[in-house]
Amino acid sequence: MPAQLPRIPTLEGSFVLLEPLSQARSEELSKASEDGKLYEIWYTPIPSPERMTAEIDRRLGLYYSGSMIPFATLDKSSGKAVGMTTFMNIKLENLKVEIGSTWLAKSFHGSALNPEAKFLMLQCAFDVLGCNAVEIRTHEKNLQSRAAIEKLGAKLDGILRNDMILPNGSIRNTAVYSITKSEWPSVRDALEGRLKQHNRP
Repeated sequence: MPAQLPRIPTLEGSFVLLEPLSQARSEELSKASEDGKLYEIWYTPIPSPERMTAEIDRRLGLYYSGSMIPFATLDKSSGKAVGMTTFMNIKLENLKVEIGSTWLAKSFHGSALNPEAKFLMLQCAFDVLGCNAVEIRTHEKNLQSRAAIEKLGAKLDGILRNDMILPNGSIRNTAVYSITKSEWPSVRDALEGRLKQHNRP
């Protein structure tokens, strides 16, 4: 394990638990991917059930090579894995990480799981890793993802044109957002307010 990467932490909230990714969750994650057939979405690469084991191995390989900290996203009410997320493109020498390679079973879209997971990861990035900035990227045309990122309080840095070639051969323009260290307190307060709404009976 590279010395510069910390051990993958477990991050726990009221609704979501982010635990170190492992093959022990492969079957649950395969079922989560099948929920809404997310792997058929053309503008974002989400592993299909038959590719889940390989995707877990890929992400763990990136952890051991020093560029990713991968998590399984668990629904606390059931204790089951319902998605994945990561710290990626880690540049600890510049105190910067990206939150990405995130997906969540369709049944949990619009729930408290995604905003709370982002809250826990931002808290870890700024308050534990001491980051100066956290980046979040998405396809320029993924309006649902862009709206969710903007709702977090992230600001658009710009569009990377012809940034990558997707598995279907299309070329992606990437919308790049970030939250800086100075912005984190207000983002934190807003996210805590949103999560309190979910806590109401």
